[in-house]
Amino acid sequence: MDRWGFYVSGIRYGICEKEEGRIFHKPLLVEEGKFGDRRELVKEETWYQRTGKMDVRRALCHVEEYETALAEGKECFETAAGTRYEKKNENEYVEREVKYPENLLIEDGRIIAFVTPGRDFCALLVREGYEDRTLLPRWKEMYPDEPCRVSEPKTYMVPMRDGVRLAADVYLPRKEGRVPTVLVRTPYGKSRGIESYYRFVQRGYALVVQDVRGREDSEGEWLPMYYEVEDGDDTLNWIAGEPWSNGDVSMTGGSYLGYVQWAAAASGNPHLKAMLSSVCAGSSFVDMPRRGGCFNSGMLAWAFSVSGQRMTPEKMVRDDWDEVLEIRPLEDLAKKALGYDVPFLHKWISHMDYDEMWKRGNWKERFGKRRVPALIMSGWFDDNGMGTTEALDLYQDYDEKKVILGPWMHSGNADYDIHGFALGNNALRYDLDLLNFAWLEHYLKGVDNGIEKTPKVEYYTMGSNEWKSAENWPVPETKEVVMYLGGDREDAALSNQGHLSLEQPCSKGTDTYLYDPGNPSVHIIDMSENELEVPGDYTEEEKRDDILCYSTECLGEDMTITGDALAEIYISSDCEDTDLVVRVTDVDESGRSMKLADGVISVRYRNQFSRPEYMEQGKVYLVKIRTTKLSHTFRKGHRLRVTITSGAKNFVFPNRNMQNGFNSVEMKTARNSIHRGGEYASRVRFREEVK
Repeated sequence: MDRWGFYVSGIRYGICEKEEGRIFHKPLLVEEGKFGDRRELVKEETWYQRTGKMDVRRALCHVEEYETALAEGKECFETAAGTRYEKKNENEYVEREVKYPENLLIEDGRIIAFVTPGRDFCALLVREGYEDRTLLPRWKEMYPDEPCRVSEPKTYMVPMRDGVRLAADVYLPRKEGRVPTVLVRTPYGKSRGIESYYRFVQRGYALVVQDVRGREDSEGEWLPMYYEVEDGDDTLNWIAGEPWSNGDVSMTGGSYLGYVQWAAAASGNPHLKAMLSSVCAGSSFVDMPRRGGCFNSGMLAWAFSVSGQRMTPEKMVRDDWDEVLEIRPLEDLAKKALGYDVPFLHKWISHMDYDEMWKRGNWKERFGKRRVPALIMSGWFDDNGMGTTEALDLYQDYDEKKVILGPWMHSGNADYDIHGFALGNNALRYDLDLLNFAWLEHYLKGVDNGIEKTPKVEYYTMGSNEWKSAENWPVPETKEVVMYLGGDREDAALSNQGHLSLEQPCSKGTDTYLYDPGNPSVHIIDMSENELEVPGDYTEEEKRDDILCYSTECLGEDMTITGDALAEIYISSDCEDTDLVVRVTDVDESGRSMKLADGVISVRYRNQFSRPEYMEQGKVYLVKIRTTKLSHTFRKGHRLRVTITSGAKNFVFPNRNMQNGFNSVEMKTARNSIHRGGEYASRVRFREEVK
């Protein structure tokens, strides 16, 4: 009989046994600190998926099949069920083309463990007797004592300064004395995914999980990213006053749960001593919902899911997104798509320019002098990546930070293959939760574990598939490279013949395209997936006559770009307003153009977001567009390409080229000209790694 232990963050959450083809298990009873009765593990059991995203039953059922395939010694193999594995090294195979892979650790042709990495955790299913061949000894070194038992939660209605009460569940470790606290503030329901937070309590922290204002069991208005600075401040003060609290708090979580951390930190509250910030959302006109002043249509799946009092993720999935995106005016969109109004969407639409409503939720703008030690994690394809960019800007000169930037989507450290873009077999990490807990131990418990002495920045370079380290971001070991837009003739970029070169063109030129908001080019995503910044093959899309393409010559040697890019584009138009969308792509030897980064701006906001500055016909305007971050090696023989257009269907609502912008019922086709050379030398500034 095979016996296996299931671990997350070094804590054993289940004992599993395989006997005559059947799987039995004993799950951990976290309140009692012991394992439950032995029973068969059936398909309907979700304890292990909820705790660590691993399908333990499936993994154990396929052990013999995998080991038979491994015996053939191939670099890759595929099972009858279509599961595909590739060899990473002599002791490991990784599962490709699936989210939350079940990777194999092997020894002498035998599987000794399955490993499932995630955004801030790592699950292990380890064959008994092989625990020391995994990361478990590192966990034992950090936590030599047995995990704490978890108390039954108590719900408190926490008063805010305006009298509104927010519901919070408190879980305490069964141990003596006051303890530090891990705080989670969420719009998704305080009991949703609670299994993934038990580990904090079991390691000796109090856990507070709170519904943000207007969500689930909390009182008040649900207006995303509006009340969170003050509510975070009040919640921290409440925690510090409780008898079980020692007054020190860290926050954790990703996306909106990352946003509320930075909002709370912006309050300057002295009790917040650390942050575990994953894929944090940023300020409203830089990240969401108004990326570059444009209105982000790609966030509708998320908005629909939180449109009611309680989270309804099934509302993300629709097969009629094309029709939904055409509804105008936008005030009618929710009513027609969902059958009811969504008040926060109405409020967002009614505040066209950056005003006091938007400013209140801008944590970067509201930050004072106090900084909070932060472990910052994000990915090149994170659709809140601009939020992390803002955090990195804010913390550029602050030493108590650690930054991990991987080749990941918003869902994080979970995929080797993203929309046709294959990453290296080393793209996912198994140590992120180790780093998270080391951060907590150091900054909340004062443990001298050396985490503050590790590299300030760790990042993954695509193309060459390398993990690297640096002492800051932007990476100091880079130099600015300016590439100019050019062409051999007028409108060269329309036929994909635009140039991108280090030499500034001597002569002036223009590339002119017609942008029809009724037929915008497509931002290639699946709206229902709720992932907006994924890479994609834009080869066919770039053949449209409203997309300008500027490419380098085939590179004579590898070139590594690390950082964001700044496009400085000179535009004229026969319309008062339009949008500019800039993409950076890697064009391989076959001509496939894969998007790596992008940026977008509404031209009316080219100088600031507080008031529109409309264009006049016949005038040329400089527009600066900052792209998302990347680190990528453009291989010898490849070309680096920059494309420019004015539409990005699925990503932003098309600008109608009118003063009402994205919300106009009427629309006009814009004749947009991009100028290059001479006094209007459009260009893109990159950061190239110094060899």
